Amino acid sequence: MTWDIFLALAGFAFVTSITPGPNNLMLMASGANFGFRRTIPHMLGVGIGFVVMAVLVGVGLIGIFEVWPPAHTLLKVLSVAYMLWLAWKIANAAAPKDAERAGRPITFLQAAAFQWVNPKAWAMALTAVGVYAPSQTLPAVLAVAFVFGAINLPSVSTWTVLGQQMRRVLTSPRRLRAFNLVMAALLIASLWPVLTP
Repeated sequence: MTWDIFLALAGFAFVTSITPGPNNLMLMASGANFGFRRTIPHMLGVGIGFVVMAVLVGVGLIGIFEVWPPAHTLLKVLSVAYMLWLAWKIANAAAPKDAERAGRPITFLQAAAFQWVNPKAWAMALTAVGVYAPSQTLPAVLAVAFVFGAINLPSVSTWTVLGQQMRRVLTSPRRLRAFNLVMAALLIASLWPVLTP
């Protein structure tokens, strides 16, 4: 990978990792509801889950869509169902002082599995592999995945910190409930690219 391709890939990875999307909205909500430390498994699940996804997409998993086109529709249905469940979970998160008793943050495995039904993650993986590893050789795919892994985790952590800092504002159950409902609504709104042709 040449230096200019590396810089372009790093820029793409940063922009797509730091901008709002389902992962970042959920991490901000988790930071606000559970704090940074309890959200670490969620952050690691996003980062590592996406790296694994990018590698598998790069070495040919996407060929399934070419061989069996209904798989794409099945992915859409699973995406919508899972994201609606996550939106419900965010909307009903416990207040910070009650989080230990009444709520649990998303786990590492849940966050890693979510990458497979996250439309933004699919778009990022397909674009990154298609543009920056067009030969789709294993070393090229691994390089793309490594760059994303190195940039993604600090980027998504920023959203968790933002959510954690919002805990100071979200001191009343009413404000926290409103925040959680807004985050849930934004997560549902992020389904728009999946539901429109």
